[in-house]
Amino acid sequence: MSTIEQAIERGIEPKAPIVSEDSHGLGMRHFWGTAFEYVCQAAIWVCLVILVVLILATLWKGIGILDWRLLTRNPSVSPERAGLWVAIMGSTWLLVLTASIAVPTGVAAAIFLEEYAPNTWWVGLIRTNIANLAGVPSVVYGMLGLGVFANFLALGPSVLSAALTLSLVILPVIIIASQEALRAVPGSLRNASYALGATRWQTIWHQVLPSAVPGIMTGVILALSRAIGEAAPLITIGVAGLNFSAPDGLMDRYAALPVQIYLWATDADAAFREKAAGGIIVLLVLLLCMNAIAIFIRYRYSQATTR
Repeated sequence: MSTIEQAIERGIEPKAPIVSEDSHGLGMRHFWGTAFEYVCQAAIWVCLVILVVLILATLWKGIGILDWRLLTRNPSVSPERAGLWVAIMGSTWLLVLTASIAVPTGVAAAIFLEEYAPNTWWVGLIRTNIANLAGVPSVVYGMLGLGVFANFLALGPSVLSAALTLSLVILPVIIIASQEALRAVPGSLRNASYALGATRWQTIWHQVLPSAVPGIMTGVILALSRAIGEAAPLITIGVAGLNFSAPDGLMDRYAALPVQIYLWATDADAAFREKAAGGIIVLLVLLLCMNAIAIFIRYRYSQATTR
């Protein structure tokens, strides 16, 4: 015998189900939910179409001039002899120096905020400001680098000044990514290490960091891929308009791929604009390779955790 039949037999009249909303309200909610879904899909497709059109237009202009001479020749005032070798070497210098400065600093800051800092209002304020700094336009960091590194510290438009400026650009991204990776480590791992008599630093070094390294590395690679494509901060601190030699030291002048592409794209000669399209393709391939490495690290980490 069902519950309703038992209630009727006992003289208890079953209550009707309570309806919180009428059919009109439910219909409106469904309508607005469906409309919002279609708007989001339309936005995605518009962005994809614009991206595909830009990539195809760049490939159409630059694919014909891609050869080893473009990669191995130095810049020149003649478009027939101009190449990207000096810009590639300058970007390599910037990438290595920026990683050497920003990665240890960002990871150390994330470890302090997640593992050592107390849960107080000022720590929360610091975390909020770091998240806000990640959205600041890069040209603002360029003006800061011009005022502090290039002028106040008298570094000038050198490789070191540019690397310090780019480190400021990507430092918030590295800190946030490292915090998320450390936060994803289970607390039971820390408790088990403490139970075995390990100190906090031993727990962080031997247990927490090895578990968080894949997430940290993914964030670092994505941040460096942003740094290598930045042109506004480098132009702001006074990068050389046309540099014919690769840097040999930290205080030398330099060229960079995004700045070289900008100079070619704004040149009155159409041949230089075609060279700019070829440089864009080279930079896109480099960025895609760096992002592919980040995806591969994340995939290997997910495969290891599911076994």
